[in-house]
Amino acid sequence: MLTALCLTASAFAHHSFAMFDQSKQVTLKGTVREFQWTNPHAWIHLDVPNTSGGVDSWQVELNSPNNLKRQGWKSTSLTAGEKVTLMLNPLKDGTKGGLFISVTLPDGTVLGDPTRARGGPINVPTT
Repeated sequence: MLTALCLTASAFAHHSFAMFDQSKQVTLKGTVREFQWTNPHAWIHLDVPNTSGGVDSWQVELNSPNNLKRQGWKSTSLTAGEKVTLMLNPLKDGTKGGLFISVTLPDGTVLGDPTRARGGPINVPTT
């Protein structure tokens, strides 16, 4: 019984993907400020130059480290200071953040989310 309660609480704690506009893709060129290899989701903090000469900080949500590791990622896959090109589905509310699609490293290597390989949205029912 206790196990069932714990699993239920865990399932409710995980958020949906409704906050992301999966009908749009945004490409950002910027500098990795931080790569957080943390549960329940890893994060990329990316500094992106803006039109006023300043920098906008974007927060990009990835899969869990456990899943990323199975996809070939390491906690060292991205390092602070790297210049990258990143694709994401933006947040619907316009906040500078989004759901990770792929990142191109300085050497041309592309790291992507294989669950997105067909280009469609995730966890969205199709009719």
